[in-house]
Amino acid sequence: MASLIDRHTGFVAELRRAGLPVSVAEGLDAVRAMQAVDLLDRESLRAAYAATLVKRPQHRPTFDTLFDLWFPAAVGDGAGSGERDRPARTLDDDGRPVPPALDPAVQARRDELAELLLSGDDAGLRQFARIAVGEYGRTPGQESWFSFGVLRAMSPETLMARLLDAVLGGQERGGMAERVARRTFRDRITRFEDLVAGEVRRRIAEDTGVERTARITVRPPLEHLDFSAASRAELAALRREVYPLARKLASRLVQRQRHGRRGRLDFRRTVRASLASGGVPLTTHHRPRRPHKPELVVLCDASDSVSAFAHFTLLLTFALREQFSKVRAFAFIDATDEITRFFAPGVDVVDAMARLAAEADLVWITGRSNYGHAIKVFDDRYRDAITPRTSLLILGDARSNYGELSLPILRSMADRARHAYWLNPEPRRNWDTGDSAASRYGEIVPMYECRNLTQLAAFIEELA
Repeated sequence: MASLIDRHTGFVAELRRAGLPVSVAEGLDAVRAMQAVDLLDRESLRAAYAATLVKRPQHRPTFDTLFDLWFPAAVGDGAGSGERDRPARTLDDDGRPVPPALDPAVQARRDELAELLLSGDDAGLRQFARIAVGEYGRTPGQESWFSFGVLRAMSPETLMARLLDAVLGGQERGGMAERVARRTFRDRITRFEDLVAGEVRRRIAEDTGVERTARITVRPPLEHLDFSAASRAELAALRREVYPLARKLASRLVQRQRHGRRGRLDFRRTVRASLASGGVPLTTHHRPRRPHKPELVVLCDASDSVSAFAHFTLLLTFALREQFSKVRAFAFIDATDEITRFFAPGVDVVDAMARLAAEADLVWITGRSNYGHAIKVFDDRYRDAITPRTSLLILGDARSNYGELSLPILRSMADRARHAYWLNPEPRRNWDTGDSAASRYGEIVPMYECRNLTQLAAFIEELA
């Protein structure tokens, strides 16, 4: 019982650390749910935890990964009697393993895998994954476990032709039957790859500890993912999430117009109302003010220290382009260049970053961040970009390598703009350390920490 309590508290704590919002009350709900299920039925236990702790579908993969670490399906080799029957690996005359393509033992295992993929036996596939990891997951001389050796030996994707032949026989290829069968087997192969990865994580956790393994292998949910650590696939997901935030940001900037300013006099309504007072216009009526669609200027640090953050900048600029009447984007390192031309509709963000690096004129002398000179170049070349209708959005870490800061020029830019904000990707605890001038710039342009979607949403809410 003490071990189960420890696992429960550790599991809930790790979910919180991974970014899932799990309250104390929900943790207690999970304990109550455990009283209604058979604790020896692992999938029922998983379902009870998921029903009480998981709120969003996007959090389910993280939950499943941590559940498999804290409540593993097996301990030790975990392959049961089946592992005792595994064929020995073949060695050549020098005592080295024979390449998988020539090894009869490997071919026998591939035949087993093909039969399991053909039948769709998930329990058998799970058992097979444990055996395969035990055999091929760690090569001699290695201390840890890896999926690569297993997938290279089994090469499940190369079994597709055999599986299709077994199902379709002499049927004509290219039709609906083949497409359905191919999708089914692709899903089963993906399932096998996931089982291998989970078994590798389980064995690493047994060797090095569950907490350490969880911190290394589990990525945070998308809303807590650091922009600088996003992969290409995650950037595509971020792009979908950024669009509604961009719409909200545009609406917030419109709402921050000065209240109380009345529109133009509505002469006809004023005269009509004056008839009740003998023609004396005691009350004037004005036309409602139409909020303008704001203009936006984005000024982005593209130096190496924040190059990954610049991907997010492009994502945000892509999204904001549709919400503002006019968007101009500029990037800088120690010089500044306009990059609006890279934001053509349909352009991939990663491709746009490659073009930016190759074509934009961002380097003056050293190629190291020089905020002061970059601000000067912007003011000299693009002063007309900022007008009283413009919202200015600066994105960068405010690290200028101890160079000049051009604070008076930045102040004049902020004064000319309708609004000015600065998003800094560095943790707030690192501001003003080393060559950071965050506070000095923050005195002129309000500065916000912005490293993930949650912080971006908080910034937008604060504008209200």
